[in-house]
Amino acid sequence: QVRLVESGGGLVQAGGSLTISCAASGRTFGNYPMAWFRQAPGKEREFVARIYWYPANTAYADSVKGRFTISRDNAKNTVYLQMNSLKPEDTAVYYCAGDPTETYNYEYWGQGTQVTVSS
Repeated sequence: QVRLVESGGGLVQAGGSLTISCAASGRTFGNYPMAWFRQAPGKEREFVARIYWYPANTAYADSVKGRFTISRDNAKNTVYLQMNSLKPEDTAVYYCAGDPTETYNYEYWGQGTQVTVSS
């Protein structure tokens, strides 16, 4: 069983930066893609970013491209999301997820971490 635990969320002013983390335990995540999703109040969960194992290619939603950076440290079983130039519309619960079959079927999910951007 894989357990994903997000951390690092909080309150930040618009224009500020925040880095959130996702630590995995159980089966290592070193050989499959990981991703970040978010869900704002009253909205559906949406894709934010994805990172592959090797090479560590990345993909981003248009809404965060150029502002957010996803990265991973396989030795630490951790994936990160660095968020810069934050906007109030980035306010959401952020979830990390694992795609062990590399079919965009995310089988592993964390409990989420709240990110709030004040204007």
